[in-house]
Amino acid sequence: QVQLVESGGGLVQPGGSLRLSCTASGSDSNIHAMGWHRQVPGKSRELVARIILGGGTGYADFAKGRFTISRDNAKDTLYLELLSLKPEDTAVYYCAAGTSLWRLTYSPNYLGQGTQVTVSE
Repeated sequence: QVQLVESGGGLVQPGGSLRLSCTASGSDSNIHAMGWHRQVPGKSRELVARIILGGGTGYADFAKGRFTISRDNAKDTLYLELLSLKPEDTAVYYCAAGTSLWRLTYSPNYLGQGTQVTVSE
């Protein structure tokens, strides 16, 4: 079993930046990829960025050029750097892990509790 705990959310002005962190505890040798989802009230959760363990990264179109996902293996921590934030980026951001890209994207094996990001004047 894996537990994921996010931190780093908050209130930021448009154009500002944040860095989200996700600390993982426990272990599951079947985990293939990790990533960040976000959800706006009334809308479905969507994958923002993902990283294949030992492999590459991928981003949703709205995240390309503004968001960067990274992982510190020594600290078992996943990061999401958010730059040039817009009001439409306001959402709860969730850390996720999956045994395949499909599971990560549509039905994560593990999902954190989320951290709120609010972009507003």
